[in-house]
Amino acid sequence: MAKADFYETLGVGRTADEKELKSAFRKLAMKYHPDKNPGDAESEKKFKELNEAYETLKDPQERAAYDRFGHAAFEQGGMGGGGGGGFAGGGGFSDIFEDIFGEMMGGGRARRSSGGRERGADLRYNMEISLEEAYSGKTAQIRVPTAVTCDVCTGSGAKPGTQPKTCGTCQGSGRVRASQGFFSVERTCPTCHGRGQIIPDPCVKCNGQGRITEERALSVNIPSGIEDGTRIRLQGEGEAGARGGPAGDLYIFLSVKPHEFFQRDGADLYCAVPISMTTAALGGTFDVTTLDGTKSRVSVPEGTQPGKQFRLKGKGMPVLRSSQTGDLYIQIQIETPQKLTKRQRELLQEFEEISSKENNPESTGFFARMKEFFEG
Repeated sequence: MAKADFYETLGVGRTADEKELKSAFRKLAMKYHPDKNPGDAESEKKFKELNEAYETLKDPQERAAYDRFGHAAFEQGGMGGGGGGGFAGGGGFSDIFEDIFGEMMGGGRARRSSGGRERGADLRYNMEISLEEAYSGKTAQIRVPTAVTCDVCTGSGAKPGTQPKTCGTCQGSGRVRASQGFFSVERTCPTCHGRGQIIPDPCVKCNGQGRITEERALSVNIPSGIEDGTRIRLQGEGEAGARGGPAGDLYIFLSVKPHEFFQRDGADLYCAVPISMTTAALGGTFDVTTLDGTKSRVSVPEGTQPGKQFRLKGKGMPVLRSSQTGDLYIQIQIETPQKLTKRQRELLQEFEEISSKENNPESTGFFARMKEFFEG
């Protein structure tokens, strides 16, 4: 049966750029990956076809040869039809797998060490806290599902009493070189997937991976004054590395919930407080409760206008890792009376009749300037 066109396999046009190729492959690889379709031979076959197509087209020289000669470009030198190493049969499977699935876990490509050990992926945990918790700080308990070192094989991936063996295909280097048509290409070893070792007798509990998935309980210290969007790194608390490799890191991304009364701007807080028209006109006082639970008295002078701000020094948010504290700003909103009684209406009308320009300088001045502007 003739092999499918590589562009059709990836679902892209022949003018697709590198970004389009990678995006198409990533989407389809996640769909047909054997780990997501265990026991499905058709999905495994499709994944290998995707791998072969992408490995060829992502290389500019190989793509140029394919565009000119098609599959025949790689059928010289006994490398045709997807046999052996090279492009077909998963030659670049390991690199691609890490590039895609490692990036999804937040760690990017896993770093390898000797003996096939791989660094575990970094993990992300989203945590939402209240403004009060950001003010005072807290110690939070979280549960994170992650890969941990297998307790049966202690991370080696081999059944207890056995050991991994050096890969016979690449002699432990993890790479193989093959001639493909006009090119000589070095690729990840298809037998050991670049690890340099194989496990003839894998651990039953972890299936040779050296790690299993469990939910871990962790304690996270959130300092006072923490801001929305802050990232906290817990070193070594990410995924356990494969086959005894070092663990990745866990990143806590914090978001602060909106508060019912306070808005934050850096270390300063703002609170809009409505007062009656008579309090604004005659003056008065009111108490406001701050985030530390104490009450502060605010004195309103006679003739206070809407938008007037009063500063309460040191009543804002703590500055992270500092002894300094921001301020709290009270923004005055003057409330117009509603549902007036007959007597209240009469009093207001009487007040309006005896009011002078000096009682309302802003409105008097505004209309005077408007009149002068349009008539002048």
